[in-house]
Amino acid sequence: MEWIEKLDGNVIVSDAKGRIIYMNEKALAHYEKDGGINLIGRDLLECHNESSRKKIMEIMTSGEKNVYTIEKRGKKKIIYQSPWFKDGEFRGIIELSLEIPLEMPHFIRE
Repeated sequence: MEWIEKLDGNVIVSDAKGRIIYMNEKALAHYEKDGGINLIGRDLLECHNESSRKKIMEIMTSGEKNVYTIEKRGKKKIIYQSPWFKDGEFRGIIELSLEIPLEMPHFIRE
């Protein structure tokens, strides 16, 4: 799936135990100073602060997604963390991090 590899945003996937099993090119480059490709196989919980660890555990136990925006160094991003399932069984978490405009239109469609 070349499209996900070349996506202009970070894609990180963990397994059901919280181990990182995939990072696309953008995520590998973004986290290069933290280990880049060497992060694959590491525990997500080891890579986050206490508050984030709690949220990850909540996603893993509840099966509920976590979606929010952040702004850092003049860039705004949407963070979309969602459990993924196979045959109805929890298999891990997918995190998408996409840069979005500071101001953007919002449409209500019916």
